Amino acid sequence: MAKVKIKFACTQCGTESPKWMGKCPGCNEWNTMVEETETEIKAPVGRSELTRTKEKARPIIDIESGQEPRILTGMSELNRVLGGGLVPGSLLLVGGDPGIGKSTLLLQASYSLSAKGLKVLYVSGEESVKQTKLRADRLGALNDKLYVLCETNLEVIEEAIAEVEPDFLVIDSIQTVYRPEIASAPGSVAQVRECTAHCMRISKINGVATVLVGHVTKEGAIAGPRLLEHMVDCVLYFEGERHHTYRILRAVKNRFGSTNEIGIFDMAEEGLREVTNPSELFLSERPLGVSGSTVVASMEGTRPVLVELQALVSPTHFPSPRRMASGFDHHRMSLVIAVLEKRMGMFLQNQDAYLNVAGGVKLDEPAADLAAIVSLASSFKDAPTKPFDVVFGEVGLTGEVRAVSRAEQRVKEAHKLGFKRVIMPEMSMKGWQAPKDIQLIGVKTVAQALKAALE
Repeated sequence: MAKVKIKFACTQCGTESPKWMGKCPGCNEWNTMVEETETEIKAPVGRSELTRTKEKARPIIDIESGQEPRILTGMSELNRVLGGGLVPGSLLLVGGDPGIGKSTLLLQASYSLSAKGLKVLYVSGEESVKQTKLRADRLGALNDKLYVLCETNLEVIEEAIAEVEPDFLVIDSIQTVYRPEIASAPGSVAQVRECTAHCMRISKINGVATVLVGHVTKEGAIAGPRLLEHMVDCVLYFEGERHHTYRILRAVKNRFGSTNEIGIFDMAEEGLREVTNPSELFLSERPLGVSGSTVVASMEGTRPVLVELQALVSPTHFPSPRRMASGFDHHRMSLVIAVLEKRMGMFLQNQDAYLNVAGGVKLDEPAADLAAIVSLASSFKDAPTKPFDVVFGEVGLTGEVRAVSRAEQRVKEAHKLGFKRVIMPEMSMKGWQAPKDIQLIGVKTVAQALKAALE
């Protein structure tokens, strides 16, 4: 006989408890525990014989290896993030803030694939068919190979998949889909988990590349249990600032490619446009000849990106100075300020310090340390930096400048955009030839770098 079991699960992190709690013990959020019913069916004797697989273990050298075929989406930035295109039978999860452009991106990708002759099924649980058609009219994404369905019942969706037999499937969003046999509301932990597992089986059995759109929490993580990110093959985050038109597509998990690549798009009236030269975009409004502004060469995967790093140092009126960073790691900011105080003798204990990466970009590599030091020192001394300098390098606690990877690509990107000088670690200058009309200044210490940048 089936036994009904009642439990409580957190809608934020998926933590389960046999009784209700006001505060979730897993994520410490209040009023997120909801009641769920679970049916336990005791398997009859001998049931394990029916589920036993006949697959035998084999030596790994006897298994044939083959390259997975890729499906190019027609959007080079999306292909870059995916590792070269879509893999048939893969399951992708796309998350992002409301209104950031997830549906626009996937509708444009669906149109590009349908224009190549592939069948695409776009399932929307949040918009009607007419609303999707209006958006497709605005984007110019109309093709007879692009099928649209407004449905939230997973059984009906499965029937539509069997009827259309698509090569590419989009479900927008997974929080709106439900299975009738599960006694929970759509969007609950049990529904999201089971619907994702069922979509994974459909994708693997039919060889359909499937994309699930996931809502995000107020912290920016994909809503639902963390198990979802382990089940899918690829997790993409679509990020961007509300006050800027560009968007960044970033992979945090990818079984078929690198997780260091990013794709950059510009949101326009007719949809998302690909940005092939992001450095030029981020530096388009850079002021020249001002203090506290430095251009840093950062690496996003295999792509070099030049961005502006701004610093402001001003006297404080409080007992403890403020340290604020936007787009830059707060702990590394404290580290470089301590190096300036100890190794360069700059008294910053009565100064507020602010660091900002212009354009809302996030720098998460140590190569930005030297540019942060130059910007802070420039603002503290009120000494303008040279407008055609690019700075990069890792800074140690003793004030030394350490080598960084891919220095050649960073220098070539600076040369392509017309910069005249590059201040970089001396150890990174070995083993390659720099362009002729750009000057490389190799430094070993922070003192040498500040002398070259500010004098």
